Amino acid sequence: MDGKGTPLLKEIAYQKIKESILTEEFAPGQFLSERELIEMLQMSKTPIKSALVRLETEGFVTVSSKQGIIINDLSVEKITDIYNLRTALETYVCEQICGKLTAEQISLLQSNLQETEECVRNLDAKAFTEKDHAFHQLLCRFSGNQEIYRVLLNYYDHLKRITLRHLNKDPHRMKRFWTEHREMFDCLVQGDPKAIQLMKDHLQNSKVMLFM
Repeated sequence: MDGKGTPLLKEIAYQKIKESILTEEFAPGQFLSERELIEMLQMSKTPIKSALVRLETEGFVTVSSKQGIIINDLSVEKITDIYNLRTALETYVCEQICGKLTAEQISLLQSNLQETEECVRNLDAKAFTEKDHAFHQLLCRFSGNQEIYRVLLNYYDHLKRITLRHLNKDPHRMKRFWTEHREMFDCLVQGDPKAIQLMKDHLQNSKVMLFM
């Protein structure tokens, strides 16, 4: 942001290019040139180059002097590793918060579930993805473990990309994911340790479904 609160051009370029990657408007394996991005974004080279450096650091693109800009795909190994990491961390989170949620925390989760249900009714994959990951982030926040929250936040954009890929394959998976969130919520509120297994099944089944 500049002094007036206006996003810097390099930040706008970063967000727009990243959004095109997450939604797969830029397909995995696709080659782009700086010229294409300059025309698309109506910007000069400088902010685009800055955005590309950041995206390359985060693993979204590879910039090659010979081939141009390559959109990186998420490998099967990386997706599997991310899901397995989430399973380990988020089942622990459920164990920590089961039966211990405050009235305010319950209210926040209820609001999230209501908003997510609206996305399901509208088959709005993009909005659903935001709400889906907000649910998981709330649970992590409520555990009070800042390191777990920080780790999962680092993967946030890659997780959005994975979820959107799920929903592009079958938008009706939204209902299944929402129903599973609802079941976890009910168990967490009631202090039922079944919530831990539900979280494990939710993440591991999602991993399997992605490769179907």
